[in-house]
This record gives sequence, structure tokens and C-alpha cells, in this order.
Amino acid sequence: MKLLMKLGIKPKTYAQQKAMWGFIYVLPWLIGFIFFFFIPLMSSIRYSLSSIQANANGMIIDFIGIGNYVEALTVNTSFNRSLIESIVDMVVNVPLIVIFSLFLAVLLNQKFFGRSLARAVFFLPVILASGVILSLESTSLIQAVNEQNAGNSVVISFELQKIMLQSGVSETIVMYLTGAVDRIYEIVSLSGVQILIFLAGIQNISPQLYEASKMEGATGYESFWKITFPMVSPLIFTNLIYTIIDSFSRNTLTDLIRETGFTQFNFGLSSAMAWIYFLCIAIILLISTFLISKRIFYHE
Repeated sequence: MKLLMKLGIKPKTYAQQKAMWGFIYVLPWLIGFIFFFFIPLMSSIRYSLSSIQANANGMIIDFIGIGNYVEALTVNTSFNRSLIESIVDMVVNVPLIVIFSLFLAVLLNQKFFGRSLARAVFFLPVILASGVILSLESTSLIQAVNEQNAGNSVVISFELQKIMLQSGVSETIVMYLTGAVDRIYEIVSLSGVQILIFLAGIQNISPQLYEASKMEGATGYESFWKITFPMVSPLIFTNLIYTIIDSFSRNTLTDLIRETGFTQFNFGLSSAMAWIYFLCIAIILLISTFLISKRIFYHE
């Protein structure tokens, strides 16, 4: 300290030292963000506003304005259809996945024989959907299993639809519930991470709250809605955002964007499709955040 003062160097305060080490800590992330995200992001914006031609001398980029966006929305009919299908699938699947995950997490939190095995079974699709095992979906065995499951679900949903319509249930509710039956395989396979998040949150709830409610004569149903549900509401918001992003990351539209860019080599149109898709996702996330964030209970 004295040596620094003799050299005319003013020693840093504790706050300045914390700021310096904080910057050093995030520096690797910052470098990765600039080179692997920000620069490609700017290049994507440039490509979406340009016509790109590749030849022996390299890539020729000519600025054409919003021509690629107009082509994506008006000329390429596959893009509009795939975009609408992706949004509809998200609207249908996301509530079902979140509700199913919370329900399963509550059940798996109970004490019963084989609980660890049951938890592993529901998380198994997350493991099977990664790496080399994902390519097995193209094999005849996996296709046969999926076709059999699809056939069984169609029969079940048809009978369910008939029973509920005869009981006087609204047609809108009937169509939504039968659609859930048709999508049961997809819902279960996409719920692994959400179940673990909910399960971790439920296990962090103080047992004293449940003991006090039991002493007051509360039923299990009342304990769920008065204790469990409010305490895990921040995780409902987290799982909602995660599920929305996850549902948009793997569908026919992402395949179309990839095919347009790397099979047809139309990078300008592919970039425009990607940006339209990104803006739709951003709008849906903003609306979801606005509607749900104010209804979350934060325990202090």
C-alpha cells in the first residue's frame, strides 16, 4: 500500500476491487458473446436484407431491402403455414406440459416404493432425445412404436369426444381435451426437465407449513392450493418460459429455415425467415411475461 502511494498510484477501494474482479469473471462470457453471438447476429440481419450469391470468388452480397421478408410472407406459402402450426402447437402444448409436470411432481414427491425409479422413467425421454439416440427415431422400430401409439390415441380420443359431447360439455373444451389425448406421447416426452424443476421447488417448501395446516384441519386439496401452488408459482413462470422456448426450438419451421439456408443455399431468405420467427417468439414471451409475472407469489 505504501509502495503504491510512493509511486503515485492511488489504491483501489473495496467497491472498485469488486467491480474489477466481477468484470474479469464475466470476461470469458463477454468474449464468447461478442464472437459467437453478436457478430453472427449482425451478419444475420445483413443477410436478411440482401441477396446473396456464392461463386468461385466468394459470396456476393447485394442490398435489396425487405425483399426477403416480403417473399417469406407472401411468396413462400410453406413458411406461413409452418409458422401458424408452430404457434398453435405452442398454445396447445405449453399449458398441458406445465400442468402435467406440476401434477407429476406432486405425485413423485410422495413417499412410495420405487420412487427413484419412477423419477428416472419420466426424465428418461430427455436423455433419449439427445445425441446419437435421437437418430433412432428414423428407424423402423421407433416409427412402428410411434404409429401404434398414434393409432391408440386416436381411438381413445374419439371415444372420449363422443362421451363428453353426449354429456353436454362445450365443444371447444372437448376438442382441447381430445387434442391433449392425441398429444400425450409428445407431452410426456417433453416434460422431464419441468418435472425436475417443480420437484426441486416442492422439496424446498418447509414441512412446518404442511404440519401447521394439518393441525388446522386443512385437507390435502386445500394444502395444495394454499401452500404448494403459491410457493411454486415462481417455478411455474420459469417452466412456462422454458417450455415456450423449447417448443419453438424443434419443429417443422426450424427445419424449413435450415433447409432453405443450407440445402437451397438461399441465405438471405433463410435469415429473413429466422428473424420473423424470432420476433414472433419475442412477442409471445413478452405477452406471457406481462400476464403472469404480476400473479406470482414470492415468499420472503
